[in-house]
Amino acid sequence: MTTDAIARLRRFSRAVTAEVGALDDSFLGRGRPLGAARVLNAIGHGQTDLGGLREDLQLDSGLMSRLLRGLEEEGLVSTSPHPADARRRVVALTRAGRREFEAYEALSDAQAAAILGRAPDPEPLLAAMDLIASVLGRDRIRIEEADPRGAAARRCLEAYYAELARRFARGFDVALSRDPDAQDMTRPRGAFLVALSDGLPLGCVGLKGSGGALAEIKRLWVSPAARGLGLGRRLMTAAEEAARDLSIRTLRLDTHSALPEALALYRGTGWVEIGRFNDDPYPDHFFEKSL
Repeated sequence: MTTDAIARLRRFSRAVTAEVGALDDSFLGRGRPLGAARVLNAIGHGQTDLGGLREDLQLDSGLMSRLLRGLEEEGLVSTSPHPADARRRVVALTRAGRREFEAYEALSDAQAAAILGRAPDPEPLLAAMDLIASVLGRDRIRIEEADPRGAAARRCLEAYYAELARRFARGFDVALSRDPDAQDMTRPRGAFLVALSDGLPLGCVGLKGSGGALAEIKRLWVSPAARGLGLGRRLMTAAEEAARDLSIRTLRLDTHSALPEALALYRGTGWVEIGRFNDDPYPDHFFEKSL
């Protein structure tokens, strides 16, 4: 790594630290530092298991205990034994804690809007932020089964369709494609998987089944912000694991020559090219894999 690259990264780190007030004793003017505010924020967004909270925030147990104790002394949170496992503890916001969480949310939204307002065009800035967050949080990207009709799935699929429309020489119209029914990508027939980074959908893949031993892989997509991080391979591995769990023994997929990254992924992970097996007007390459 060159000294210029290191200097530029350190400049960026200083700019972000100063802008968000990471070193302020009173983050966003609410009377407590950033660490305590992050704990309050995570609880407010639904992370109530103490072990999971510590893992998500990457805090050691000593610091986590001190931050929680301070919030408890302020009357903002309460802790109690887990209802199903007395060895674990759960944490919740009090009524005062909920008000404080909402105040932070409003201030954080206003701060974000002000920062974006300085950019002549915020989209390149947002794209750069997504890329940085994906790289820094690479090890925390998780893959979950999701409803193919849900918000996270729709966000991925809309981005996927838009990209196909840009990359295919004659565009892409999902109404002309063999678009799978949602029920074919939910258990017990199939599954739909979404990759999430701090709540942001970064990729998806569908497993389209019919209840038999043969199924198709559909709608593999990875956000530009996460490409090169091995996420496509992780999604495909997760889809294969879901297929095995559903007693599916053979997988098929189709793709297009305008997507060389997909072709390279399939050829490098054990997929065998076969003849056409459907009448979809868009694909020109067809693959199969035995599990």
